[in-house]
Amino acid sequence: MSAAEPGRDVNHTEVTEFILLGFGRGPGLQVVPFMMFLVIYTITVLGNTILVLIITDDSRLHTPMYFLLMNLSLLDLCSSSVIAPRAMASFLTDAKSISYRGCATQLFFFSLFATTEAFILSAMAYDRYTAICNPLLYPIAMSKPVCIQLVVGSYLCGSVNAMVQTSFTFTLRFCGFNEINHFFCDVPALLTLSCTDTYINQMVLFPLCGLIIMSTALIILVSYVYIISAVLQTRCATGRHKTFSTCTSHIVVVSLLYGTVSFMYAQPNSLSSPDQGKVVSVFYTLVIPMLNPFIYSLRNKDVKEALRRTIGSYVSHVA
Repeated sequence: MSAAEPGRDVNHTEVTEFILLGFGRGPGLQVVPFMMFLVIYTITVLGNTILVLIITDDSRLHTPMYFLLMNLSLLDLCSSSVIAPRAMASFLTDAKSISYRGCATQLFFFSLFATTEAFILSAMAYDRYTAICNPLLYPIAMSKPVCIQLVVGSYLCGSVNAMVQTSFTFTLRFCGFNEINHFFCDVPALLTLSCTDTYINQMVLFPLCGLIIMSTALIILVSYVYIISAVLQTRCATGRHKTFSTCTSHIVVVSLLYGTVSFMYAQPNSLSSPDQGKVVSVFYTLVIPMLNPFIYSLRNKDVKEALRRTIGSYVSHVA
């Protein structure tokens, strides 16, 4: 089935640029979305940068769990930076166009960072499983080389998905109509613009996203089944609480991210409206990266203590 809308007069001139409509139609300033994105992006950059600096600076946080958390924060910084600055520029000016190559580049890097984040989250679940269920083997199972391999492997998986998503999407023809009803170049929004058959794309891209979501979610689920089983066998209530407290932040982040991403990508285009998709997209591209450092720091005693030490050291140095 063609993705072109019924009754649209298709001009077969090849598209060289796209128009990002954002949250409006046609030219004009979008001040409210601009202010919302500016506040969210500023908090995201500050929160994740501070978390990365704390983990890097404090030797007590040089453990596998915090190494993976630092990489998660870096990914949140990168993924939001791929989306927010370009979106804010289009909100505040009439220049809402993005070049064909710029659109492809944005899609590639967003897919790379978002997919890598899913695999990093599954690696974090494996880390917690090893620490709680096999503590004696933990130094070997989560040694520095293993941690590096997990991160590199996550980026490799992210790169493969990004290349498939971008290449399949931009081998389609875009003829004449070039208005993307979104605030960034995303696969579902681009498929609706194509003047050629998108059946193969929908049969490859959406199942691939579903496979990534399901496989990483399965790793996380199985890890927590073993964790919960091990915790329930602990007789000491204090011990159970302490063990669960190291996992709750990760569970909250996973629930937020996988819930929104599954809603967006693991279903056909026809089941969700563009406006609904944009609202969900704001949540997983900007809001969740903003919340992650707070979720991990507010519920984490080690991070809070490291923050106090860093602030205290800075104050004493300045004084």
